Amino acid sequence: MNNLFVYCEIEDGIVADVSLELLTKGRSLANQLGCRLEAIAIGSGLQGIGAQVFPYGVDVLHLFDDARLYPYTSLPHTSILVNLFKEEKPQIALMGATSIGRDLGPRVSSALTSGLTADCTSLEIGSHEEKKENKVYENLLYQIRPAFGGNIVATIVNPECRPQMATVREGVMKKEIYDANYKGQTVQHEVAGYVSNTDFAITVIDRQMEKSKSNIKGAPIIVAGGYGMGSKENFQLLFDLASVIGAEVGASRAAVDAGFAEHERQIGQTGVTVRPKLYIACGISGQIQHIAGMQESSLIIAINNDPNAPINTIADYVITGEAEEVIPKMIKYYKKNTK
Repeated sequence: MNNLFVYCEIEDGIVADVSLELLTKGRSLANQLGCRLEAIAIGSGLQGIGAQVFPYGVDVLHLFDDARLYPYTSLPHTSILVNLFKEEKPQIALMGATSIGRDLGPRVSSALTSGLTADCTSLEIGSHEEKKENKVYENLLYQIRPAFGGNIVATIVNPECRPQMATVREGVMKKEIYDANYKGQTVQHEVAGYVSNTDFAITVIDRQMEKSKSNIKGAPIIVAGGYGMGSKENFQLLFDLASVIGAEVGASRAAVDAGFAEHERQIGQTGVTVRPKLYIACGISGQIQHIAGMQESSLIIAINNDPNAPINTIADYVITGEAEEVIPKMIKYYKKNTK
């Protein structure tokens, strides 16, 4: 049980960002544990996957290439992971907290009776003492996630069962190349040895996919609004400011629930996690659920009529005032002082 596995999500031959983020973190954890980092790619036409994942420090890439494995369906992917894990006996298995990961993770962990921690925001290695048994466990995976509506941060450990499984939200971990010239081993598996014909009972005939209208996650500048903007009309001011400074528009959950913005723009514990160079928070009080999704921003400017708003405690600059009065002045000043 010396290896750490990451399940890679693949769409049109491209490895998802959340998987690359997990490989980055996985390499760090594997270094601490002194074990190998192994990646799993399941799908069709996977010839270019190695070039994408090896720079992130992958020691072994497990390929399961079959036309029937793309697009994703639950049963064959579950069978492959369950049987592979029974063979390899990893100590840790990670996947993204995406629609696929949230479907696949519980199925695999249930079949292996291993347990799973969902929607983690941090992963660390540490020890755990079981006082009743007077026993100390070393090198456990600390699976860290918000709990009770984000009011506490829980650290969960799994001392006995293996693998220690967790899903991790997209954007909470950095994606960094470990070594551009890193060379790992590719293992091409025979798919027939891991699945049965009944696993292919469902065939996807057609898929309708709509691309997101916004690119919140990758934006270097984000102008975000909260319930304090007051109305959908006032929220339009954020789009005006964003168009001037080349930013994307985000929103708190309260603003989305009020109908000021679409759900795809929601930032926070129940939305996306972002880390832009500049984050301008307008009319956002700064509840812990929202802060969890943007606190890694390089520079934070808060515009709020409440000088004691929680957002002010993490902001680099605070502008106290009504957002609908401050934002037009910012737009005017920016236009005046830029070419």
